[in-house]
Amino acid sequence: MTPNRIIPDLQCSLLCEDIRQEASGNLILIGVINVIRVPQVPITAARLLIMNRWCSGIGTFTETVRLIGPDGTVLRKNSAKFQLGDPTQIAVLANMFSNIEFPAGGVYHIEVLVDEVMKLRYPVPVVVVPQQGQAA
Repeated sequence: MTPNRIIPDLQCSLLCEDIRQEASGNLILIGVINVIRVPQVPITAARLLIMNRWCSGIGTFTETVRLIGPDGTVLRKNSAKFQLGDPTQIAVLANMFSNIEFPAGGVYHIEVLVDEVMKLRYPVPVVVVPQQGQAA
């Protein structure tokens, strides 16, 4: 019997400043973010992108990406459907969050779910680093 549904694996999830596509179809990730350093808070980020790569699944799925504040509130949420016809196929989804206000420094989180099942949660520290000449 051939399976008609296998939940996919999340091969990677990366937060970055931009994603571009080459003529070959390959993606270029620009400014992969480990920590967000800002001169003061509150501050608004014009845009952040989250690239997720799914593999080893069969079926149609819904990916949900959430940005969670230090207090646990959901600041942003995106959902998108994708399909994998067989386990050798790969799905790459890019999620863009625009005009995100960071009201305070602290540890924010990115959560990646497939069909409402958490696959990954990772920290995104927002660190206030005053510029030279500014009071701390």
